Amino acid sequence: MAASVEHIVNPTLIEARERPELIGGGFFAWTRENLFYSRLSSLTTLVLLAAMAKAGLSLFQWAFLDAVWSVPAGPQGPITDSCRALGTGACWAVIREKYRFILFGTYPFEQQWRPAIVVALFVGLFVVSAMKRFWRLELAAVWVIALLLIGLLMWGGVFGLTFVSQPNWGGLALTLIIATIGVAIAFPLSVFVALGRRSDLPFIKWLCVAYVEIIRGVPLITLLFMASVMFPLLMPEGVNLDKLVRAQIAIILFFAAYLAEVVRGGLQALPKGQYEAAYVLGLSYWQTSRRIVLPQALRTVIPPLVNNFIGFFKDTSLVLIIGLYDLLHSAQVAVAEPAWQGFGVETYIFAGLIYFVFCFAMSRYSQWLEFGLNMHRHR
Repeated sequence: MAASVEHIVNPTLIEARERPELIGGGFFAWTRENLFYSRLSSLTTLVLLAAMAKAGLSLFQWAFLDAVWSVPAGPQGPITDSCRALGTGACWAVIREKYRFILFGTYPFEQQWRPAIVVALFVGLFVVSAMKRFWRLELAAVWVIALLLIGLLMWGGVFGLTFVSQPNWGGLALTLIIATIGVAIAFPLSVFVALGRRSDLPFIKWLCVAYVEIIRGVPLITLLFMASVMFPLLMPEGVNLDKLVRAQIAIILFFAAYLAEVVRGGLQALPKGQYEAAYVLGLSYWQTSRRIVLPQALRTVIPPLVNNFIGFFKDTSLVLIIGLYDLLHSAQVAVAEPAWQGFGVETYIFAGLIYFVFCFAMSRYSQWLEFGLNMHRHR
């Protein structure tokens, strides 16, 4: 008993030590802990590394060492015959020959500088909109002016520009038009639908519920077919909307329903005290939604929102089933010519890299945005 009391009165000082996870940290410690922590783990890691190295070397040899980048047509045959004869690797000459068709579709060849400017405008708008210092009301005006300029460039017919009808649009420019306009309209619509599903007014609530459940229960392909075939039958006589407009309406309705559920999840994640505090302060329903509820809810659901945006951007390729020459359809048609058949892998890789660049940029930006908006939680 006396020893215990003495130990409490005069406690033994223990030397401070570093946290275990910080001792011997670094790449080699992580590798030893996760890849080589046992004999079976080490063997599995070595086998997988060997298989990956072999596959990587074969891919590198096919894509670069044995690849044919450009072959001029000679007297012995067309360019495709020369490409097949020179090597067994990739024939990137098809990209050099068909890249303008892949990027711009059937847009008139001598006018393809116009969709090229449109693509540059879209990229510039995306970059500017991603910077916080430009998040002002003037940015919306810039978007409106830029979209009007984009429509002017694509259609033409004024200021000396040759008129180009919509069926001749295609490639990357058409994909960006469908995706950008779709997100710009579907996202605000989804916010209103999400608020409507939580409304105390039964008619508005069940109307929004019916819209979401019906649209989410139908494949996008079905909606596109209905927009292309059935929608014109419902229009008044003499009114015929453009095929692109009909497809755009179907895509907007489809993705607004999916985004609405994501936004509703963010609204339900907020504690009830947020609403009660707003009402105590005398804020109206719309003031509460705009200033308190929506900023917190949207900040919470940034990852699933961006995940839906990425899926939306890729799903625009489904418009090919109604005859629109988007990026993927242009790549598919580019090798439909008999002389170029057999080189579809190269064109699909080229189109896939373009999709990857845009989707990867959205993914990385969402991570940066989520960290910046939730920095107060990491303090």
